[in-house]
Amino acid sequence: MKQTVTIVGGGTGSFIVLSGLKYYPVELNAVVTVSDDGGSTGRLRDEFGFLPVGDLRQCIAALADDDQDGYLTKLLLYRFEKGKGLKGHNLGNLILTALSDIYGSEVEALEVVNKIFHLKGKVLPVSLKPVRLGAVYSSGKTIVSEHLIEEYKPKDGELISKLFTKPPTKINPRVKQAIAASDFIILGPGDLYGSTIANLVIDGVPEALRNSRAKLIMIVNLMTLRSQTHKMTASDHVRILESYLGKKVDCILMNNQTIPKSIRRAYAKEEEFPVADDLNKDKRVIRRPLLAESRFTKSKSDKLKRSFLRHDPDKVAWEIMEIINKSKGKSQKSKAKVELS
Repeated sequence: MKQTVTIVGGGTGSFIVLSGLKYYPVELNAVVTVSDDGGSTGRLRDEFGFLPVGDLRQCIAALADDDQDGYLTKLLLYRFEKGKGLKGHNLGNLILTALSDIYGSEVEALEVVNKIFHLKGKVLPVSLKPVRLGAVYSSGKTIVSEHLIEEYKPKDGELISKLFTKPPTKINPRVKQAIAASDFIILGPGDLYGSTIANLVIDGVPEALRNSRAKLIMIVNLMTLRSQTHKMTASDHVRILESYLGKKVDCILMNNQTIPKSIRRAYAKEEEFPVADDLNKDKRVIRRPLLAESRFTKSKSDKLKRSFLRHDPDKVAWEIMEIINKSKGKSQKSKAKVELS
């Protein structure tokens, strides 16, 4: 019997995990944030009033039933680099927006997308209403907008003390059902506040996760983020996530591969550094080499900040499947990756 695995996050982090796991015999769900308001997504959201499509599109691209050349994924991720009105827009975003407009519902649009691209899993917005993400800082400052939170550079010692949504909104009933039916739930990687915790401040999500029988796996980020996790260690990431979750995670997956000096220097210019591993006494931690071999290069027309150091989808998926199989008393060390039919 296939295990049901639900990834809670958004954008690049979920794309990486889903891209690797879709080749294994598991049932996949992607629970996606609805607070993105920057770039192409923000423009379409403001003009049409639909749910933000960027993170949904990335998960759809990851789960598309693609051949080894990745034509569908390339199409969904394609970003226009010229053309008045089109420059900066992502084709996948436009397709999702068009389908939402045609069918009058984002939920219906996702059903159609599933049929068109033969997705190897379900993509579920965490809520059926778009929200703005808000952050209250230890200094008393408040920012409402995921994009503005991403751009803000807190002063030394200034931390996010509370995350919220405006307006408050409830969990998508389908997300609640998916969480209840899950055997494993993966939190991260991705922006700690902007991607992962952004799901946990939706009314009903922490309760659904606490009531779930699923084992919770947290994937720790590779680098700190100047706007959200400046100078935070791995234990800080875990502690903050668990405070919003209301329970402890069962397993913590963390990279132990050395990050090249050239990459560290590039990040240091932005005051961002490898997440320090101070979880030595935590028996839940699994340390493995998880770095992607090549650096990510973004489109010239993409004005948003993007991480160019990323986890490797295959390495991450392999380790997740090891966790799943060991929980069932099995191991895949002598097995090759299984392509789903």
